[in-house]
Amino acid sequence: MHLSGLDLNLVLSLRALLEERNVTRAGRRIGLSQPAMSAALARLRRHFDDELLSRVGGQYELTALGRALLDRTATACDLLERVFSSRADFMPGSEEHEFTLLASDYAVAVFGAELSRTVHAEAPGVRLHFQRTPPDVTEDTGTLLSTADGLLMPHGIIGDFPTVELFTDRWAFLVAETNDEVGDRLTMDDLARLPWVTYQRTYDAPAARQLGMLGIEPHVEVSVDSFQVLPFMVAGTRRIALVQQRLAERIGQVAPVRLMEPPYEAVPVQEALWWHPVHTYDAAHIWLRETAARVGAGLAASAPGLVHPAAAPEQSPTPS
Repeated sequence: MHLSGLDLNLVLSLRALLEERNVTRAGRRIGLSQPAMSAALARLRRHFDDELLSRVGGQYELTALGRALLDRTATACDLLERVFSSRADFMPGSEEHEFTLLASDYAVAVFGAELSRTVHAEAPGVRLHFQRTPPDVTEDTGTLLSTADGLLMPHGIIGDFPTVELFTDRWAFLVAETNDEVGDRLTMDDLARLPWVTYQRTYDAPAARQLGMLGIEPHVEVSVDSFQVLPFMVAGTRRIALVQQRLAERIGQVAPVRLMEPPYEAVPVQEALWWHPVHTYDAAHIWLRETAARVGAGLAASAPGLVHPAAAPEQSPTPS
């Protein structure tokens, strides 16, 4: 099916029909009369060779294809809106704009807070909306990125999308102050025998995969969806947790825990901003990326000893 032969207005009608499951309400939602929406439904049924909406009792329900199209259509509409809202220029001092960034609570606390201060100072009309990164980010990254302006995530988890480098971090371990099973230094034996607290899908992270290569299979006793609650899950227990050093230095005092060096050369965290290629040449997005790179450079300057590649140019995926 070629787009040149498709009326893209039908995409809006399709979304409204699938979400409302009622011809009249769908028409009211997008400003079409009931007869016009009925005609659109008839065209969509011919196109898909499927009823899409089938009457069950006194109401309509989605067919199997209709259910499959529900999320895809919403994503397509979001992407079309972003395409047609692209700008050739962007004046940060006078613009009204909102950027949506997907991020973990670690990225928001360490990087997002500083980014928001910089954006407020330079572009008071610009709003930042941070959303938590879903656990299934690796399963359909393209669709996820098409619904946001960017994703704050370290290298080693996703790939094949353009990025701008932000800052480097190191890993540290949290151990309860009362845990007398651990001496002044953690050992590999400690990592193997003590229970762990982990951040949701930590096994996707290069640091966790590195442990497997070293023969350590963590015994996960608790899993959480927030890096910032790790100290509370470690305090007063035998548990240990792997956490980014920049975050640990900010939150380590909220609970009685010790911050300890890994007993191995842990692969560093290289945080980056990832985006969908549709944003690459958009003036507003270019400003966002440049601002993010400057904030990342400032973070590196405030943390002596951490390597910082933020001055490197933006990278695009290598053609296969």
